[in-house]
Amino acid sequence: MNEHSGTISIADKAAATPRPVAVRVRGLSDKGIAWLFVGPTIVLLLAINIFPLIWTIYLSFTNYAANRSGEVKNVGTRNYERILNDADIWAAMQATAHFVIWTIAIETVLGFALAYLIDKKFRGHGFWTTLLLLPMMLSPAVVGNFWKFLYEPQIGLFNYAISYLTGIDRTSFQMLGEVSLAPWAIVIVDVWMWTPYVMLICLAGLRSIPDYIYEAAEVDRASPWRQFVSITLPMSMPFIMLAVLFRGIENFKMFDLINLLTSGGPGSTTEVASITLKRAAFESWRTGYSSAFAIILFVAVFGLANIYVKALNKVKQR
Repeated sequence: MNEHSGTISIADKAAATPRPVAVRVRGLSDKGIAWLFVGPTIVLLLAINIFPLIWTIYLSFTNYAANRSGEVKNVGTRNYERILNDADIWAAMQATAHFVIWTIAIETVLGFALAYLIDKKFRGHGFWTTLLLLPMMLSPAVVGNFWKFLYEPQIGLFNYAISYLTGIDRTSFQMLGEVSLAPWAIVIVDVWMWTPYVMLICLAGLRSIPDYIYEAAEVDRASPWRQFVSITLPMSMPFIMLAVLFRGIENFKMFDLINLLTSGGPGSTTEVASITLKRAAFESWRTGYSSAFAIILFVAVFGLANIYVKALNKVKQR
């Protein structure tokens, strides 16, 4: 005990430490300590992500069905051949492509336009920014049920609004019940919900552009349009591309919103790949077949994302 401070000194603490513990702590390097903390997390991630992937790959080469017991036979690449030659699968992929392309295009244009307006920092821009972010904060289940009510042809506010603006009878069309309108009904909902997400990413890109670049452009008497084309758009392009990447991956595997609104109907008009996968796995109980389909979707998304990321890196290096 230190007579002056009344506390135990560092030397006293070291002397009081049992020798085996002291040797063990001193013998552990910084890298060893880092692995001591990170190791359990890596093991958990491997158990959650890697093992199910390996198991799915194995099942994709078998005739396994989760609803029956029996011998599991190896069928080779038969499941993959059936999927690639199935017209219904290609129709689902076409519906998925329609949904992904249109939602990304509309959300990118609207999101960037809203970000450009908010970046001007007009009076009350904080309130409007918060208001615009509200749809993105809601659960997809809430959004799906909310818009399903809005699309009701008899009492839905959407039909009333269209009837008021165009003069068309509100009961003459059904957004979720007609083949030509159902895909666009889902696109409208997704755009309403996720445009604020794109807006946030684009706003971060606009706020990252230094002010002195615009000041130099004004000295050179560049017009506002010239500043937008030569400065704003090129310097915010990496952020725009990043938003497209995130939304493309999410919309490619979209399930909950479409399942709540149309369940793939009418007919199979809005049956995207995720709906087809769900029906094969949990309605037809073709587990091996659905596993092969899941692997094909994974490879497609991973390959396209990898190519896109390389293009994104080239844009960032300019």
